[in-house]
Amino acid sequence: MDLSKILVISGKPDVYELVSQTKGGAIVESLADKKRCPVFKTDRISSLNEISIFTTDKEKPLREVLQDIYRKEEQKNINFDIKKATGKELFAYFKEVLPNYDTEHVYASDVKKVLLWYNLLNNAGKIDLEEPKDENEETAEK
Repeated sequence: MDLSKILVISGKPDVYELVSQTKGGAIVESLADKKRCPVFKTDRISSLNEISIFTTDKEKPLREVLQDIYRKEEQKNINFDIKKATGKELFAYFKEVLPNYDTEHVYASDVKKVLLWYNLLNNAGKIDLEEPKDENEETAEK
């Protein structure tokens, strides 16, 4: 699963896929409603590939956490109302997926985002259990 072109933009609620780059920014497409919009160099943009979750021993890449949820849910969406869930419910679910998450650094809002992102990505068919290929491996295959 490659999350390098899947983006979150500060101040915008959706998850976006990079469509193309422009001189002053990029064109992205919402995974929720498929609408395209421009983003600019001044926007705070993060690739999901760069995000990790704090654990008690080290950080765990978001890709691996999403894959763990994917396995747990047997490739289906999470079947409870994430937006209405209490912090206690969110943490109880997250503990099943990532038992060693850092309780001092991971907040209910973080868990909620991860679970909402999971459903969006799963609906868009962006989650799989494959490991991303290293650029050197791709060059060697060609």
